[in-house]
Amino acid sequence: MRALSGAAAGPWGRARMGDVTSGLDAAVAAVGDRWTLLVVDALLEGPRRFGELQEAIPRVAPNVLSARLKRLEDRGIVESVPYSDRPPRMEYRVTASGRELAGALRLLDAWGARTAGIEAGPHHRTCGTPLEARWYCPTCARVTERADDDLRWV
Repeated sequence: MRALSGAAAGPWGRARMGDVTSGLDAAVAAVGDRWTLLVVDALLEGPRRFGELQEAIPRVAPNVLSARLKRLEDRGIVESVPYSDRPPRMEYRVTASGRELAGALRLLDAWGARTAGIEAGPHHRTCGTPLEARWYCPTCARVTERADDDLRWV
């Protein structure tokens, strides 16, 4: 694979990212450590305070949660808004960039549930069947079913 450089490095900056080999490589560098995606997932439900995040993500240590929030904030995925000056207290929410992770998180959730043998993810309200993601071309208004069906990675 070729290394991506320059503007493709994203908002976290070249000094932190170095050369990345793919979009997935860049994504893992930004949000791939333990707990990070769980923090984003909890915040996709709406703004939360630190204590609420601790309740939403059992087993995460306070120092780890603080570090993940700081890193997500540095990368423009989460923002903090003060709700108290004395003592200083923050409410955390996802940014537009963070909201873009929702689809990927749902796919990871479905994959994890399948491999763990548990039921999770979105279901069709009418019949209860788990929903499946599909590749869709908005120009052709067509779902691409197979890898050999005009699917090309760039």
